[in-house]
Amino acid sequence: MRIISGKYKGRILAQNKKLKARPTTDKAKEALFNILNFRIDFEGVKALDLFSGTGNISFELASRGVAEITSVELRTDHVRHIQKLNTELGTDVKIIRDDVFRFIKKTSEKFDFVFADPPFDLVNFEAVFPAIHEAEIMNEGGLLIIEHGPRINLSKEPNFTETRNYGKVNFSFFQY
Repeated sequence: MRIISGKYKGRILAQNKKLKARPTTDKAKEALFNILNFRIDFEGVKALDLFSGTGNISFELASRGVAEITSVELRTDHVRHIQKLNTELGTDVKIIRDDVFRFIKKTSEKFDFVFADPPFDLVNFEAVFPAIHEAEIMNEGGLLIIEHGPRINLSKEPNFTETRNYGKVNFSFFQY
């Protein structure tokens, strides 16, 4: 896992082999952020990273100047790993150990950018988009991206704009 661009460009993030995460590949992450460079002003964004796993996306956002980042992850070992990287990089990512579905129901915050990378084998994967959409956590003009496998089709969901495919990784975009 490496930081693609920004303040920490080229920095390799330590991986914990014991984590049961599937980080977004460097190739897919680079392609995604190339798209995002033309769509959002990172420095003015309030971001939410759901199902954070290793913190890969949160730290890429921090490297690019996003000042307000909330990272939500349920697994304690993953949260500890993200906290360790947060300290090592000197970033100020707000890390919350919670179930994503519970968090989005109870938060009163709204975000400009939300990235959700649920485990591809999540039993209720089909509930991810409706839960985020119904929680009304998106600011007007906000961008939601859900990472998913090739068998998932989110094109019929409200606010859908496109899906980008990078091998076994797909990103579906929703504009609010």
